[in-house]
Amino acid sequence: MKLAVIIPAAGSSTRFDGGDKLAADLGGRPLLLRTVEVFTRREEVEQIIVAGPPDGLEAFKDRYGAGLGFHGVTLVEGGRVDRWETVRNALAAVSDDCTHIAVHDAARPLVSDQMLDRIFMAAEKLDAVIPALAMSSTLKELDPESSTDAGEGEDLVVDTILGGAGRMDVPATPVLGTVDRKRYAMAQTPQVFFKSILLAAYQSVELDGATDDAQVVERSGGIVHVVEGDSTNIKITTKDDLQLAKALLGLVDSRRPKDPLFG
Repeated sequence: MKLAVIIPAAGSSTRFDGGDKLAADLGGRPLLLRTVEVFTRREEVEQIIVAGPPDGLEAFKDRYGAGLGFHGVTLVEGGRVDRWETVRNALAAVSDDCTHIAVHDAARPLVSDQMLDRIFMAAEKLDAVIPALAMSSTLKELDPESSTDAGEGEDLVVDTILGGAGRMDVPATPVLGTVDRKRYAMAQTPQVFFKSILLAAYQSVELDGATDDAQVVERSGGIVHVVEGDSTNIKITTKDDLQLAKALLGLVDSRRPKDPLFG
């Protein structure tokens, strides 16, 4: 396997409550570089491509360029709206020598080598492989079209109990039923594909609405297989996630062979 790793990093961090989450300190280094370093340790990886924001690419280079350059990362311009646009731009930079492509969320810096071993071993034989976690909670199917607000409408029972002035505006959504959680899993990244499979999928299907690359392959008729993910492989979206990542960092690092450059 000769692997090209694409890391989409063109997002706006809108849910991070101010600031660039990829620049957040995680164990003494920016979160983005932590994510990149996950793959610099792997002998399967031939190329790492980071796709940055198109409207702030120069500032992105100023902030991360030295660290990315040290690791030999290829930096390209990402998309403006959707994640798939960013991945599509990065696909054009994949080396001809690579046999496989992995796409990995920039905000998932805590990938364990054990999980990578599982994914890469399966990807040697299967067209498309993603890590995922089994669902442990009971899952309810909702009816979003019938959502209500307890502070609106003519709910006489609530009016009687609470009185109009005392009611709370609490959105509520009806439950349609309970689904079999064994049929569902929470997808993670990195998602790994034979290069020809992913390239063909991006060229042949409608991309609007696709939320991950496995979905693009699914739309093309491809079969995606799941291997066991890792509960520490969290995606950092909020500052609370960052605090959890800091707590988990020591656990994840303790599983890895020591890197002579970083200890």
